[in-house]
Amino acid sequence: MRIDVLTLFPEMFEGVFGSSILGKAKEKGLVSLEAINFRQYSTNKHSTVDDYPYGGGGGMVLKPEPVFAAVEELQARSESKTRVILMCPQGESFTQRKAEELAKEEHLVLICGHYEGYDERIREHLVTDELSIGDYVLTGGEIPAMTVIDSVVRLLPGVLGNETSAVTDSYSTGLLEHPHYTRPPQFRDWSVPDILISGHHAKIEQWRREQSLLRTFKRRPDLLEGAELTEKERKLLKEWAQRQMAEENK
Repeated sequence: MRIDVLTLFPEMFEGVFGSSILGKAKEKGLVSLEAINFRQYSTNKHSTVDDYPYGGGGGMVLKPEPVFAAVEELQARSESKTRVILMCPQGESFTQRKAEELAKEEHLVLICGHYEGYDERIREHLVTDELSIGDYVLTGGEIPAMTVIDSVVRLLPGVLGNETSAVTDSYSTGLLEHPHYTRPPQFRDWSVPDILISGHHAKIEQWRREQSLLRTFKRRPDLLEGAELTEKERKLLKEWAQRQMAEENK
């Protein structure tokens, strides 16, 4: 995969692209990561990339010319179809499913905005996706872009040492991940659940699934609406809901 980021602050990505999982993925040649300052595509002698909004109002708006020029050059270099992503608080909420979808692409271009916003023509005629990482406003699109890149790259084949890690992560199955334990088996007065040291793999998997279901029920019940559940699991949820209601009515 190749990922290009258009930003006015490419230095923000140096540590991120060279560290941890992203750094190792680059070293292995599994992904190409580049942060490009789109100011260099400005046609103005002062390298201007923003201007006052038509109609008045506060703030500055990113001009279309530099962004279009940068994206079109990157598209011309690419041998595959380019997915152009606008990081924007008005965009679609970024989810694990979206990360899985983007991980199937060969070339991504992420545009990081600043100032008041983008010229609407960028949104209407250039980008393929608009993504938001939450209902809040940041100073720019750089941190959201880092979030998307990290989430996508870790899904690429060969990036993680254990290929099952990404499959069992929270949200990958539609549910939150089950609890984890490691050595020692006894820490202070707290013990590891007996089932996990039983060696009975089928029962361990059943326990993990039920714990994942229970954790989702308690913390993110909204996720259960779209989850694929068995009849037994639906029965469990009904029992937990009845028990919860009884406790609340005490």
